[in-house]
Amino acid sequence: MLYQIHELQRSLLRPLVALSDANARMLSGQDSWLSSLPGAQRMAAGWELLYRLGKEYEKPEFRIPAVTAGGHETPISEQVALPLPFCNLVRFKRFSDDPDHLATLKKEPSVLVVAPLSGHHATLLRDTVRTLLQDHKVYITDWIDARMVPVDQGEFGLDDYVDYIRTFIRHIGAEKLHVISVCQPTVPVLAAIALMAAAGEPTPATMTMMGGPIDTRESPTKVNDLATTQPLSWFQNHVIHTVPENYPGAGRRVYPGFLQHAGFVAMNPSRHLMSHWDFYKNLLRGDLDDAESHRRFYDEYNAVLDMPAEYYLDTIRIVFKEQALPLGTWKVDGEPVRPEAIRDTALLTIEGELDDISGLGQTAAAHALCTGIAEDARRHIEVAGAGHYGIFSGRRWREKVYPEVRAFIRRYERAEG
Repeated sequence: MLYQIHELQRSLLRPLVALSDANARMLSGQDSWLSSLPGAQRMAAGWELLYRLGKEYEKPEFRIPAVTAGGHETPISEQVALPLPFCNLVRFKRFSDDPDHLATLKKEPSVLVVAPLSGHHATLLRDTVRTLLQDHKVYITDWIDARMVPVDQGEFGLDDYVDYIRTFIRHIGAEKLHVISVCQPTVPVLAAIALMAAAGEPTPATMTMMGGPIDTRESPTKVNDLATTQPLSWFQNHVIHTVPENYPGAGRRVYPGFLQHAGFVAMNPSRHLMSHWDFYKNLLRGDLDDAESHRRFYDEYNAVLDMPAEYYLDTIRIVFKEQALPLGTWKVDGEPVRPEAIRDTALLTIEGELDDISGLGQTAAAHALCTGIAEDARRHIEVAGAGHYGIFSGRRWREKVYPEVRAFIRRYERAEG
């Protein structure tokens, strides 16, 4: 009943949230006479803080209307290249009226960014995508909130995730494709490419793995500790719930987004408390730039999705408890996952020095598994001073990590034909 209680609570709070938003706008709007009253700014700040603490956060948009590519301002159109029940393959198509520039864009490498299915939406990788679009044709996996997927679409487990990745790679075309996986998908991506290689299928030119749990025995973090110290039955009984009747996925078993969000906050509650307090003070001071930065961050951070129960429990069991990938015991649809079968795909692994989600060595472990890849076609980067998010978003990503990724992709770009 926890999901139903949560929905009831949201319904009861909606009038207060709407009132808070209205009061904040009336007391801070430049065209409102109420904003000139004594203490109006302080009251407006308090009402907005209450509004943002109680509001419902919907899935954000990518908001990438254009990028600068090859010295040209290049418009971007976001398109669904392949829709599947639990995920859309999204393409960011670049356009130009200049025939020469358009010809250059068409020749640039194709990149599939595999976004995590671990609570947040794929828009968390907005900075990753925007940066890649300067020099690449970019696709991304846009996972669908499980509460929006009708029960008649069936279950979705880790094996299905691997199948989706293979389907997307085949759809784009493996021969000219470069795959970048961020965090959780490093495991299913490695499995997908290994299975394709073992079956004699073409595999991508490169695979770049960033901050993922390839081998969770290396530098265990709090995330690993939780997954390994509790029995699987604990997760089944405490975090898996049924989607209520007011959603298309009514009756589906999920790990609800609101529980995941509570877990995110619980990892560092004092940091979030101080962030909201600083937001309130910025509003009082009239520091609108910092206040807007806070809004943008939490609009993304607080927007979470439900995960299918089968997929979540599979991940806990296979990745964290059994360490089935590094131990060589994992089978997908009955087929053994053998990373050593990969021979024609170059490997780049990237880790953050201060990553507290996937500890140092967990991603680099892929090199010990991919023995079929030549030594000179494998590379590892450790980003000094970077945490988990710093390796794929922000200044370190744009200035330090991305140039290395771009050079790696260019080095192994396959010739036409």
